[in-house]
Amino acid sequence: MCRPIESMSDAALLSTLVGPRTAANLLKDASGSLSRLLNADVAQQVPPSSVGAKLMAARELVRRALAETMRERDMLASPAAVRDYLRIMLAQRDHEVFMVLFLDAQNRVIAPEEMFRGTLTQTSVYPREVVKRALSLNAAAVILAHNHPSGVAEPSRADEFLTQSLRSALALVDIRVLDHIVIAGSNATSFAERGLL
Repeated sequence: MCRPIESMSDAALLSTLVGPRTAANLLKDASGSLSRLLNADVAQQVPPSSVGAKLMAARELVRRALAETMRERDMLASPAAVRDYLRIMLAQRDHEVFMVLFLDAQNRVIAPEEMFRGTLTQTSVYPREVVKRALSLNAAAVILAHNHPSGVAEPSRADEFLTQSLRSALALVDIRVLDHIVIAGSNATSFAERGLL
């Protein structure tokens, strides 16, 4: 009798893609962390026939499935899909990345865009560029997101100030900021849930 796929261990699932011995070696090299193993920054430029290519293909399929879900649903009704997507896009990056999910009037994703890249501890974000891009996409709302490579998902004072600056700039053109999510590894902190918006 076959086991349900949800009950399979990480190693067993990985074995279905690459075989048991290779799966064990890959998990060992990644210190048992699937997110580290699937990190695009670590595994970029892999040969098409390699194990790494298979893993990146699996990761990309998951990313596309989540992106499709976000295009079809109201993001306020699908916070788990947003967080899962952002974790795939931002977790385990070794530098700060600032993303914006541009939404239509029904809060469905028009476009998820990585707008700014920074260093290990900071990135420069220009509200003018965010407003300009939101207007060009005819967005009605946005969800802001960035990562903390430090591994701590706690928003800083600078994060709070930036969020208010972006909120004020976007409000001038009638675009709402629905949330700002900070990703750190597998953790995510929502400004909306914290009452910081």
